[in-house]
Amino acid sequence: MLITKQTCIFLAGHKGMVGSAVHRALRAGGYENIVAISSSELDLRNQSQVQSFFNEYSPEVVIDAAARVGGILANRDYPYQFLMDNMMIQNNLIDASLKSGVEKFIFLGSSCIYPKHAPQPLKEEYLLSGSLEETNEWYALAKIAGVKACEAIRKQYGKEYVSLMPTNLYGPHDNFDLQTSHVLPAMIRKFHEAKVKGEFGEIKVSEPVELWGSGNPLREFLHVDDLASAVVFALENTLPESLYNVGTGKDLSIKDLALMVQRLTAHQGPIHFDPTKPDGTPRKLLDVSRLSNAGWKAEIELEEGIRRTYEWYVENIGRVKEVKL
Repeated sequence: MLITKQTCIFLAGHKGMVGSAVHRALRAGGYENIVAISSSELDLRNQSQVQSFFNEYSPEVVIDAAARVGGILANRDYPYQFLMDNMMIQNNLIDASLKSGVEKFIFLGSSCIYPKHAPQPLKEEYLLSGSLEETNEWYALAKIAGVKACEAIRKQYGKEYVSLMPTNLYGPHDNFDLQTSHVLPAMIRKFHEAKVKGEFGEIKVSEPVELWGSGNPLREFLHVDDLASAVVFALENTLPESLYNVGTGKDLSIKDLALMVQRLTAHQGPIHFDPTKPDGTPRKLLDVSRLSNAGWKAEIELEEGIRRTYEWYVENIGRVKEVKL
């Protein structure tokens, strides 16, 4: 499909962390015909509303950045919502795209689609080769269904429907609610608040920070602006496969991550890990060679990315995103 700066692109989920980053990247790339609509105007879980929207706007490309997301605690406490809401959102978008003649669809998921004990680093072909991690299986199951729907359309109809599976994301407009957020934004908030509380004491020592798990699991992190650049890359290029990992290809332990966040936030108190709380998957590192061989690589180093995110968080305290379930 020939993509021009006037191609009509429907960006679903444009107000979220991922969607807003993609929107910025598209604007920076000179794309002039971006359709973005809020959830108050269009409920993506409602099939008839979605189809009516497609009938009215006739998008040529669809980028699906819409999803219900959250960390271990949120996934544990709300399994039905994580499964059903995500399936309804993506199924409605994919089906309406097919029925409306959309030639290019970019589906965004998560590396949690891969089995808990799959070999590391995780290759795209490991999908459905084993059991999922229990703490996020409901979200993962929904995303797997989306990946397979795009693959099926690609095989049956020959359309450019591609799935991008990013590793753990972070960046501006992240969710910083301690009950529903992922590990990195939660750390940023915890260390910052512990530091600020300590500044009001006579001794000026940061309060301790309590973190879930042992600190031993290894995780990979990708700045959301890098994911956005991968989306633009997928938009502007014809990719031969239906599924691509998006990451840095580098990981570190949760303990080392905590020490990095502590240093960047200038927190000076102790860190306490609670090994009675779940760790999640022991290691989750993506093999990013498929997308790398296609011509795309991440550019933002983790320390610089966390520094930027922390600066954004401090500047926006009081209006940062907090997702209540």
